[in-house]
Amino acid sequence: MSLPEGNAVVYCEGAFNTPNGKTAHGLVRFTERYRVMSVVDSRHAGGDAGKILDNKPNNLPVYDSLDRALQAAKDSGTPATHFVIGLAPDGGRLSADARTAIRKAIESGCHVDCGLHDYLSEDPELERLASEKGVLLRDVRKPPHRKHLHFFSGKIEEVLALKIAVLGTDSAVGKRTTAWKIVQEFNGISHRAEMIGTGQTAWMQGSKYGIILDSLINDFVSGEIEHAIWKAWDEVRPDIIVIEGQGSLMNPAYPGGFEILAAGRPDVVVLQHAPARHTYDGFPDYPMHPLARQIQVIELLSGRPVVAVTVNHEDLPYEQIPVICDAIYKTIGLPAFDVLRDGAGALVNLLSPYLKMNRPSTSV
Repeated sequence: MSLPEGNAVVYCEGAFNTPNGKTAHGLVRFTERYRVMSVVDSRHAGGDAGKILDNKPNNLPVYDSLDRALQAAKDSGTPATHFVIGLAPDGGRLSADARTAIRKAIESGCHVDCGLHDYLSEDPELERLASEKGVLLRDVRKPPHRKHLHFFSGKIEEVLALKIAVLGTDSAVGKRTTAWKIVQEFNGISHRAEMIGTGQTAWMQGSKYGIILDSLINDFVSGEIEHAIWKAWDEVRPDIIVIEGQGSLMNPAYPGGFEILAAGRPDVVVLQHAPARHTYDGFPDYPMHPLARQIQVIELLSGRPVVAVTVNHEDLPYEQIPVICDAIYKTIGLPAFDVLRDGAGALVNLLSPYLKMNRPSTSV
């Protein structure tokens, strides 16, 4: 299927610019799958989505209702073809308000893409309505049939690209965004880099290779990670493969990352961290483990180095970010970068020698 597929309105009512809106954030920042027309969140109606999110205007308006968003798209001569759920709440469940908006979108003739654990295609009412209107309901988190899943085989050893895992100290901390930034920066300096998406948002952004990790049966998680990496290598022979992390090794609800280390066998790890967070996302009674401890655990499990820290600047004074990055370096001895604020150039300069030392270039 060629990309972009169509014009999308992103639904993020009550959650834009919060951790529960991370899918919408990804689509506002970058996507090849859709032409994003607007965001729906009544709390920020009238604002510019890029300005609200990153203090960088991008001419994506925020509307207070789906009706206004659809009408604006129609008036602009580019009517909406897709309605995308940009919510990513704890537990991944669909709210009653979101379901009402989905029904309205279907009635308006929009295809609906949803990355939550409540499957629209298994809702008889929504399925019937979609059939009547001739639109598609896509449940991005719906797992593939078991016959299509892969068990770990060891073929990861055939992959000669430099493999970089972007892990995090918490969930909803910016791993995917940093991974994309690294991929885009390498591609911009004449290296071939591919992203291995591991969640629904990366798929919505147009990642060509990947899995939806938290929808898989545990026995097949490692094999699916391995297969996605191997497939990217087999098909396009990239110089660099960047693997998006999930959750964090020590988050009580989302203890992700171990399979990425065990099956993806990265050469180096970049660790995404939010210095202003003191407790795990959504769990105020669970203090975050210190950054140095998390690095120690990753390196012990993987036998590979954490080579840099990338900073999520939520709740940090803008002018203090360089000071905080310097403090991280002085405390743990690793360079720290804010790639969302400053770009990924300095980080990629740090990573490039690993490409030269560890892997033969396959650039053409």
